Amino acid sequence: MAGNFWQSSHFQQWLLDRQDLQRERHSDLQVLTEEEYQKLMIYFSNFIQALGEQLKVKQQVIATATVYFKRFYVRNSLKCIDPLLMAPTCIFLASKVEEFGVISNSRLISTCQTVVKNKFSYAYPQEFPYRISHVLECEFFLLEMMDCCLVLYHAYRPLVQYVHDIGPEDNLLHMAWKVVNDSLRTDVCLLYPPHQIALACLHMACVILQKDYKHWFAELNVDMEKILEITRQILNLYDLWKNFDEKKEIPALLAKMPKPKAQPSRPPSQGAGSSQNDPTSQTASSQSS
Repeated sequence: MAGNFWQSSHFQQWLLDRQDLQRERHSDLQVLTEEEYQKLMIYFSNFIQALGEQLKVKQQVIATATVYFKRFYVRNSLKCIDPLLMAPTCIFLASKVEEFGVISNSRLISTCQTVVKNKFSYAYPQEFPYRISHVLECEFFLLEMMDCCLVLYHAYRPLVQYVHDIGPEDNLLHMAWKVVNDSLRTDVCLLYPPHQIALACLHMACVILQKDYKHWFAELNVDMEKILEITRQILNLYDLWKNFDEKKEIPALLAKMPKPKAQPSRPPSQGAGSSQNDPTSQTASSQSS
């Protein structure tokens, strides 16, 4: 593990620019508009959040899983692997990387079934179709795509340090922490270092709570233009979120979304099934061809 962010694979390999995102998403954006794509990313981030909360993992695990998810789809089309399978796979891997402990196979699948049935049945009226064999195979593709660059640096740690430097402000930390969580629904985690994201979220929290720390921000040796860029992206998220009726819009967006060539065809009650009915094995062959 790298001792600091600047020596890490996160900084050296996984800070992208906006042109990278547009180029990598080009095939999906032939089918979906930019706004529709962002809405799908919000939806699946919400799914990861709900899954993590149901599994009672730490927020850091949920944040890591969300970034893994975004990394995969910044390098691959949505049609490579079903995001409904990739989401629990990211949670499964993140729980190990963040040393939360391995989630048992049966618990992961039963929790997916419960979350889909109780919270997302408007989008997925059928039972959660995947089994642990699919998750394990999907985990292999995720590890391969990320070149095993698994250590992430989140905005939470620098945020706590900044608030401590400002002084005892529990409300400020709580509000800024919520904004950091929201920022995971945007692309900022792929584009900017965590300390800049933390400062942008702290700045937004100050505005929301009407706290005046202009002097503290003025003394920082940071590129404030970058901080304002991050702020604009998070504000754009809130504007999009405000008019986003998830339950009404998501079924149509999922129908429009590019899909893997193979979908699970066996009834969920029939064990692991043969490889010809395994959606990840068929998707993998199409990915490598």
